[in-house]
Amino acid sequence: MFNFQPTSGLLTSKTILVTGAGDGIGKEAALQFAKYGATVILLGRTVSKLEAVYDEIVANGGAEPAIIPLDLQGATPQHYRDMANTIDNQFASLDGVLHNASLLGHLEPFQQINEDDWNNVMQVNVNSQFFMTQALIPVMKKSTNASLVFTTSSVGLKGRAYWGSYSISKFATQGMMEVIADENENTSIRANCINPGGTRTNMRAQAYPAEDASKLKTPEEIMPLYLYLMSDASKHESGKTFHAQPK
Repeated sequence: MFNFQPTSGLLTSKTILVTGAGDGIGKEAALQFAKYGATVILLGRTVSKLEAVYDEIVANGGAEPAIIPLDLQGATPQHYRDMANTIDNQFASLDGVLHNASLLGHLEPFQQINEDDWNNVMQVNVNSQFFMTQALIPVMKKSTNASLVFTTSSVGLKGRAYWGSYSISKFATQGMMEVIADENENTSIRANCINPGGTRTNMRAQAYPAEDASKLKTPEEIMPLYLYLMSDASKHESGKTFHAQPK
């Protein structure tokens, strides 16, 4: 496990956007960021789930979050530009973005991937992140130390049979992160990837239905790395891929 001991107030005065904040790793990250002082912007497609996370943050004494209901499948570049303008107007800057939302798609042989499956996975895992990040970078540059965190996977580091669309989308995510990190080397923005490893989430259960989930780490157990990369402790880290669990 990644070894980092977060201290109280670690993220105080920071504003952080989390995609896929309604459940799984995104939900836990939002709760932890709020616990350590951040104002969290919750983005997801299911309003009821976002409201539940909102309520939990407030009940725990965290700063009042913001909610952005958005389906990444159908969102356009204009949606992201409008969203960036709203964040700019409301918060004046953006200190962190966790690109957590992903679509698994179907696990199938390469030759059986159809157009719809391919396009759906690429839309959520690549296109939405590309257009969202393009829109948000100007707002992030207003921050003294801004952290852009993408979510990768072991199959985005080495291709694996039958993981087709998802695996390829994660290779694209890796490349996107590295391009952004290199271009922003002398700016206040840093970009990195997290590979969460096998974690007890709905997506993991979908990919490995016969697996004993009780043997997997919970989202809460892998949070030290997420807190590290969103904090100023990691302000000199950029262009890297971090592993939340031993490989």
